Amino acid sequence: MKLRIASAVLAFVLGTAGAHAEQCSQTGVDLRGDWGQAHFSVEIADDMAEQARGLMFREKLAASSGMLFVYKEAHHAIFWMQNVPISLDLIFLDQTGVVMRIAHNARPYDESRIDGGENIQMILEINGGMANALGISLGSELRHPAFDSSIAAWPCTPE
Repeated sequence: MKLRIASAVLAFVLGTAGAHAEQCSQTGVDLRGDWGQAHFSVEIADDMAEQARGLMFREKLAASSGMLFVYKEAHHAIFWMQNVPISLDLIFLDQTGVVMRIAHNARPYDESRIDGGENIQMILEINGGMANALGISLGSELRHPAFDSSIAAWPCTPE
């Protein structure tokens, strides 16, 4: 398992070396921090039905992919892994795009509550172990057009 994650991370890092030059898009997010930078292709869950389903019943998720949960307002975020057969890292973001909490390696099918904390605007789900493998940490910044560019820690640049 560790070898598979290490190989995926190496391929991921090599494949995203130019991510900093890309424009923001609805289908991707960029993360940056002291650890470096990464890009994920994302599916957007921005309505109640999409958010309720999330990644349920997905047997696999590409190393450079994820799901971004976008909420209209910041709130107290609670998640669980009901009907999710793969381990995930849940990255909880405030309204400026700053990582406030990471739930590492959430267990498949676990219905225990995962508390993301208060004032969470978005949540990024990626493969379990990827956040640690890349070094994503509290205080890292995420950019995506859904964030208000007037307050975003890392705003999208106009095209």
